[in-house]
Amino acid sequence: MITFGDECPIGVFDSGLGGLSVLKEIHHLLPHENLIYVGDSVHAPYGDKSAKYVQQRSQQITEFLLNQGAKAIVIACNTATAEAAEILRTNVDVPVIGLEPAIKPASQLSKNGVIGVLATQRTINSERLLGLTERYAQDKKVLAQACPGLVEQVEAYELNSDKTISLLKKYILPLLDQGVDALILGCTHYPFLLPEIRHIIGSDIEVLETGIPVARQLQRILKDHQLERYCFNVEGGATCKATLSIYNSSNKKQAHLTMKKLWKDPISIKVLPELN
Repeated sequence: MITFGDECPIGVFDSGLGGLSVLKEIHHLLPHENLIYVGDSVHAPYGDKSAKYVQQRSQQITEFLLNQGAKAIVIACNTATAEAAEILRTNVDVPVIGLEPAIKPASQLSKNGVIGVLATQRTINSERLLGLTERYAQDKKVLAQACPGLVEQVEAYELNSDKTISLLKKYILPLLDQGVDALILGCTHYPFLLPEIRHIIGSDIEVLETGIPVARQLQRILKDHQLERYCFNVEGGATCKATLSIYNSSNKKQAHLTMKKLWKDPISIKVLPELN
């Protein structure tokens, strides 16, 4: 087995555990790349924090990832992308990949022109979402629904509890009543609720999330910047070993247990050091 190219890890972070849905897609598409993930569960959700707070926290975590040698930063959080992506791109020397609510593909897929967006309040209020809507969905009706409480349900691994289902119905049913035929999951926590969401909306409505598009964008950017890690096996059939380092700002057993359940495969979790 021969490995070559840039061996440095890719840094990924989220306000909590939702970014694992993005990390899974990156790991699946780029299994040979070393990865470092930070879940900031102590400070989750970012969606109800001030812009200044989200920016400061994003900068602190990015600095930690850069100190670990990260060659690229993936912001696996819609709120942090909306509030901090441009600041990070200005201040760091590595590529920064953020999330983009799937307004453009939803606009292309919607047949009746009514698109629903499930997101945190801060994402809904962001200039980023407004700009995407004006650019790609001027002729569409975009219904943005804030979903307080859903992030906390995922963080507690209550994916199908009565409370979670009640919240989902509260947020989704009014959108269905208005004819939504494309539904955007505008928070990386929400894909973990997809089975229950699908149960509510049925099979005919398009559901769009961001994990796969982000992984593909990351792959393109690594190639463009010549940052890819390659592996070559003369006998074929095997891939290089890659490292996966998982951090959480919480030292609570429940947070670590939830991460393991969401990831499904065995992982070890470290407590994130205090960030200044």
